[in-house]
Amino acid sequence: MKDRTDAELIVLIKQQHRPALEEIYERYIKLIYSFVYKFCNGNEEAAKEMVQLTFLRLWTTKSNYDPSKGEFVNWLLTVVRSVCIDHIRKEKKHAYPNQYVDTDRTKDVADPEDQIEGTLLEAEIAKAKSNLSARQRRLIDLLYWRGYSLTEIAEMENTPVGTIKSRLHQSLKQLKKYLELEGS
Repeated sequence: MKDRTDAELIVLIKQQHRPALEEIYERYIKLIYSFVYKFCNGNEEAAKEMVQLTFLRLWTTKSNYDPSKGEFVNWLLTVVRSVCIDHIRKEKKHAYPNQYVDTDRTKDVADPEDQIEGTLLEAEIAKAKSNLSARQRRLIDLLYWRGYSLTEIAEMENTPVGTIKSRLHQSLKQLKKYLELEGS
């Protein structure tokens, strides 16, 4: 299996070829675990559960990786992110079935220097975001902080997904431009 490409392994996984899944596991477990661990703010039990859910999703769904659309690792991390968001939504839905839950997660930071640096960075980002339109700020918040997918946002806004992608691209471009000006 080691001589097979990631794309070939995914095809084999869709055919329920267990050694292919084991090879993907061996190749990417460290990356996936570190991504999930950070996503869970260091909660080791939640991270382990999400890693299992990720490989279960690869095994049970007919995941389609298309090499012409990008690198395998990017596709894989998108699957991992989706699993994490789905898991968190499910947990919050069960914990607070009839209440609004703010999905923003704060991270406890032990080192005061890191906390100060993080606060300054948050302030810079907040200042940069204040230069965006209300629609652009809402889009970024929904996608990156609330965990909605582009398709879900398009449905909420009653707008085509392509338009949402274009707005996101322009919003991020403006945000980057402003942050670069501030950093100069």
